[in-house]
Amino acid sequence: MTTNDTDSKKLACVIARTLDDKLGKNITILNISNVSSLADYFVIVTGDSTPQVKALMNNTRERIKEWFSRLPVRMENDVKNRWNLLDYGDVVVHILHKEERETYAIEKFWNNAFSISENEWKELSQEYKEY
Repeated sequence: MTTNDTDSKKLACVIARTLDDKLGKNITILNISNVSSLADYFVIVTGDSTPQVKALMNNTRERIKEWFSRLPVRMENDVKNRWNLLDYGDVVVHILHKEERETYAIEKFWNNAFSISENEWKELSQEYKEY
């Protein structure tokens, strides 16, 4: 299990790339380590449809298991698969349907957190690029 910030950051970046490879939209990585003890990073992504939200969750879980031999500590989803969560302890992945993303506006709640730019996470996860 990874414990230092560099490993957590790398995991968050690889998760973002995995979501991007499966056409997840509006991917955001927030470093919340300075503002919360919940995790080091949140990765937030939007899916266009309920099946895509579910597929993004399943694909991410399988890729991280394959590449890092890690399974989520916890997985949650609402009954209609409109907000799914993969909790890796140091990195929490929020996969939301478009309406839920707009309604709950997670980024606004965590506005004191630092975000990682798309260029940075793509660079840090280059070796895991599928396409």
